[in-house]
Amino acid sequence: MNIQDFKWKNENHIFTLNQYPMADGTVLPLLSIPLLEQGNIAVSAFTTREGGVSQGMFESLNLSFSRGDDRQAVTENYRRVAQALGGEISDIVCSDQTHTTNVIRVDKSYGGYGVTREKPYRDVDGLVTDEPGLILATFYADCVPLYFVDPVHRAIGLSHSGWRGTVNRMGEKTLEVMKKEFSTRPEDVLAAVGPSICQDCYEVSDDVATAFAEEFPGHEEEILIPKGNGKYQLDLWKSNEIVLREAGICEEHLAVTNLCTCCNPMLLFSHRASQGRRGNLGAFLRIS
Repeated sequence: MNIQDFKWKNENHIFTLNQYPMADGTVLPLLSIPLLEQGNIAVSAFTTREGGVSQGMFESLNLSFSRGDDRQAVTENYRRVAQALGGEISDIVCSDQTHTTNVIRVDKSYGGYGVTREKPYRDVDGLVTDEPGLILATFYADCVPLYFVDPVHRAIGLSHSGWRGTVNRMGEKTLEVMKKEFSTRPEDVLAAVGPSICQDCYEVSDDVATAFAEEFPGHEEEILIPKGNGKYQLDLWKSNEIVLREAGICEEHLAVTNLCTCCNPMLLFSHRASQGRRGNLGAFLRIS
């Protein structure tokens, strides 16, 4: 896999593609976001479909235990990602995504939750930590990953934001928890909106469009394109950018994706492109 293999929506490239050799001679490609890695505070990653051992519709780097894939294969996929990020699968902490805006602080005692151990928490779409070596993990197949790095207090956050999370300002909620737990100031934070479905691919109904128009007054023309018959094309990328900028993230500290999951179904899992026959991608973030 090369960076040129992807279909890009514009020239605003925020990613690099790193290739990690595995013990069996294969290579694990992971996207990273250089903006987040300034000063060597954090290591970021977003997976593709390649580099794992899953088969069939899960080929090959599926990170979901709940969609019918072989558990041993999924565990091996996690092991490979952890290795690439300089850790073990016992360092990974997983979200429990149900489209909430719930964010929790995690520490070393949470290591392995969602991979090697059953999670004791439910309904958690965002994770924050200041523990070096702990690997935060959230999961995707069109929804929006939000990354946060506080280089002043050496703290990080990672959140899942679908349309419900976006209209309820998940990015702002994550920053509020980071402020409470680590005294984070939004103006110091490096943030990114990760790979997810683009406006061209994301049709929504009138009730969703109305919710966004009400939550983002004055931005309707930026985020909604009416198609008629009560259908709209919704821009989750721009909506999350608005949320983060209004929450205090500086323009020069924010990277917004130009990579659509639905436009790249051979390289990235997409729920819409596959009509639900798919695995999960993963966003990962750790403090160096």
